[in-house]
Amino acid sequence: MTAATPARLTQAARRARTRDALLESAARGLSRDGYANLTLERVARDAGYTRGALYHLFSNKEDLALATMAWVIETWEQEVGEPAERESGAVAELVALARGHAVYCRRDVARLLMTLRVEFSDGEHPVGGAVARTLEILVRRSARLIAAGRKAGEIPPGPPPRTLALAYVGAVEGTIIQLASKAPDDELIVERAVLGLLGLDPLPGIRESR
Repeated sequence: MTAATPARLTQAARRARTRDALLESAARGLSRDGYANLTLERVARDAGYTRGALYHLFSNKEDLALATMAWVIETWEQEVGEPAERESGAVAELVALARGHAVYCRRDVARLLMTLRVEFSDGEHPVGGAVARTLEILVRRSARLIAAGRKAGEIPPGPPPRTLALAYVGAVEGTIIQLASKAPDDELIVERAVLGLLGLDPLPGIRESR
C-alpha cells in the first residue's frame, strides 16, 4: 500500500502562505531595525523567498509596512484578543490580554509598536498613523475594561480609566520588551505587573506558568 499523495496547494493558498511568511518576517524586521533601516531584500531572505516574490505582492516598503501593521492587528486579535474576551470578568480579561501578548511577542516582534512610534513621532507618515490608531484601540479597550471592573467592584477606585489604561498598555509593552525570550517567566511577571498597577493582589489559583 502506498502512502496517499499530499494534496497540492492551490495558487491562492500558496499566495496566502507566501504573504503571511513575508509579513511575519517584516514584523520582525520592523521590530528589530525600524522602518528606515528595513531592507526588503532581508525581509524576503529571512522569510525564505526572493525579492521578486516580495515585489509581486507589495509595491514598495510603505505598502509592506502598512500591510504588516494590518497583519499584526489581525493575528493579535485572533490569538490574544478573542481568547481574552472569553474570560469571566474585567480583571481576568486584562490579565489574559497581558499574558497573551507575552506569548504573541515570542515571534520577536515585541519592539514593533514602540520602535515605529518613536520613529514616526509626528504621526504624519501613513505608517505612523497606523501605529497611532492601533495604540488608541488598545488604550480604549483597556479603559473600557477598567471602567467595567470598577463598576463591578473588581478594581478599586483610582486615576481615571483612560489614565490607568495608558499606564497598563505601557506596562505590558515595556515588560514584554525587557523580558524578550524569557518564556515562561514573561507571562508570570507581566501578570504581576498589571495586577499591581490595578491595585490588586495575585488572582486566586494563579498559575506560575502555562
